[in-house]
Amino acid sequence: MSGKTLEEVEEEAKQQKLDQERVVEEARREREQRSDGRSRMQILPVPGNAEEQNQQAAAAVERAFKDGITRQTIRFALIGQEEVMSGELNDFIGGAKQMYREAGRPLTESLLRELRIVPTDSNNEDEQSTSSATPPAVTAEDIWDFDGSAVISTSTKDVEALVFPNTDVKYLKDIESIDKRVGSGLFLLINPFWRDVESWGFNILAPNGKKRAQEVIFDNGYDVTYAVLRFSVRGEDCVALKSYPYDWQMYAYREDPSWFNQQTAVWLGSSKEEPVSSQFTEILNSRPEFKMSKNMRQMQRMMGNDDQ
Repeated sequence: MSGKTLEEVEEEAKQQKLDQERVVEEARREREQRSDGRSRMQILPVPGNAEEQNQQAAAAVERAFKDGITRQTIRFALIGQEEVMSGELNDFIGGAKQMYREAGRPLTESLLRELRIVPTDSNNEDEQSTSSATPPAVTAEDIWDFDGSAVISTSTKDVEALVFPNTDVKYLKDIESIDKRVGSGLFLLINPFWRDVESWGFNILAPNGKKRAQEVIFDNGYDVTYAVLRFSVRGEDCVALKSYPYDWQMYAYREDPSWFNQQTAVWLGSSKEEPVSSQFTEILNSRPEFKMSKNMRQMQRMMGNDDQ
């Protein structure tokens, strides 16, 4: 349907893979240079796969930690190592256990291996040099198997991550315990199942749960320093991207007219706060490339018409 020969398709696929590898390597080199040229990149691209997502996340976490933010929240797009970001959302019919096994754990382990973090109270130059050059060993310890929750940490315990905590009061105790253990190191909450303190609501078995959550979590930071949120608005596949210290970036995927069954992320704008669906709807309605619905554009292409 693209009008290309098999050899041309294979060559383009090969070139795309090389381009992805180049993007990842350039991101890694940029992080290792540790430059402070933040104003040079206000618009960040949507990562194309899990590895690019981890590179972006590592850069954001390191920038925040350098600014003294030792308690952070990360919200990954839950994709597998071989999946692309523009694909359909995973159903995870196996629930939290499958989410953890296929996405939560591998993404978190990859992130911790990428991070080069030295606690603020460390004055050992040899330790800092080793930390910046050697990927740390990473271990995982399950908490509740049916929740798919776990603590993933580096061997030095300078970085620990709590994966998939929810509003059960047990996790508040876990967060307190890990917070004390990590000290001046880095503690990450990975894809917690709450949005804000109101997520706790009222629980007759834990009447002070909301108050405790405010004290343990929200009074101690845990701001979102990196997030890739995928959702549908007006039938379009959309992405909200946050990477500290930059504003939220808003994107919608659109079909690539030169390549069958491939989508390109189109930048829609930015937002100081996490964008909501109504913001995406207003922008999409005003953009000429989205004047037709996704289904209508697909029909036009099948008929051989160009909707550009």
